[in-house]
Amino acid sequence: MPLFGFFSNDIAIDLGTANTLIYMKGRGIVLNEPSIVTYDVNSRKISAIGEDAKKMMGRVHRELMTVRPMRDGVIADYEMADGMLKEFIKKVTKNFMPARRIVLCVPSGITDVEKRAVRDTAEHVGAREVYLISEPMAAAIGIGLDVAGPYGNMIVDVGGGTTEIAVIALSGITNGVSIRIAGDELTDAIVRFFRANQNMLIGERTSEEIKCQVGSAMPLKEEVIIEVRGRDLVAGVPKVTEVSSIEIREALNPPVTQMVEAVKVALEKTAPELSSDILDRGIFLTGGGALLKGLDERVKIETGVPVHVADDPLTAVAKGTGKVLENLDAYRKVMLKR
Repeated sequence: MPLFGFFSNDIAIDLGTANTLIYMKGRGIVLNEPSIVTYDVNSRKISAIGEDAKKMMGRVHRELMTVRPMRDGVIADYEMADGMLKEFIKKVTKNFMPARRIVLCVPSGITDVEKRAVRDTAEHVGAREVYLISEPMAAAIGIGLDVAGPYGNMIVDVGGGTTEIAVIALSGITNGVSIRIAGDELTDAIVRFFRANQNMLIGERTSEEIKCQVGSAMPLKEEVIIEVRGRDLVAGVPKVTEVSSIEIREALNPPVTQMVEAVKVALEKTAPELSSDILDRGIFLTGGGALLKGLDERVKIETGVPVHVADDPLTAVAKGTGKVLENLDAYRKVMLKR
């Protein structure tokens, strides 16, 4: 790539609570790593990011701390988010040079203050032009829906920090619901279950693995029992126990119910004509949470509306943000105003 190419590295970023994905103009998705940072507590210098930092979770000594700078879909630790983003951009450009344009996706329920923090972070890593797009709009574009059409499409994007529900028509969100209950809350529910029912403390990584392995929103064809390792809260020693997929489903039920209720609230607020469109076209599930076993079936049963899970739900938002980057003029109507 010629030298001037580095100075026009237009990129799109899905700066998520759980994962950060970077899409580079003309190259597609070039990075998909956990939004995790390990830093030195004395110097505040970052020592690891992404996959490398995730391997350190729960295993660092007192001189190091591992954090997730994003919470509930927005920046919780400005300094670490800024540093993490710089390091990720260095990784994909090989030789860090400022991006001329950056398109960032944000939760639809973001406040003006949170929006400003995201813009400031993008500008701080060198962007001259910053564009914001809401996550459900990006997800709809990413899975190939015609967002400009005169009919309603309903998107449910279950991320790490937020569940974004939106009815989209004519390049805008006609109504939507954004709740800060999503993948992280499911993970926390499993941690709480073991603390309350087994007198056992498990780590976030272990809880995440349990969720992916046996977590479900509906009964499984074959229920399973798995072995879990943690620490006994009474004796303080390592402990091994067994847990069934039925128990994990019961632990996950409260946050899953809140997510399904939010979908029903969004449907209640939808105009009759758009409701008819949604009944014909169905509800589209995207985001990592869409992979929870039986979630699509649970939503279908409780709403009476067909539900479709995106082919690659984890990358839908990043792909949509990338499509916007590739054709900014065509998608100006869908971008968030300053």
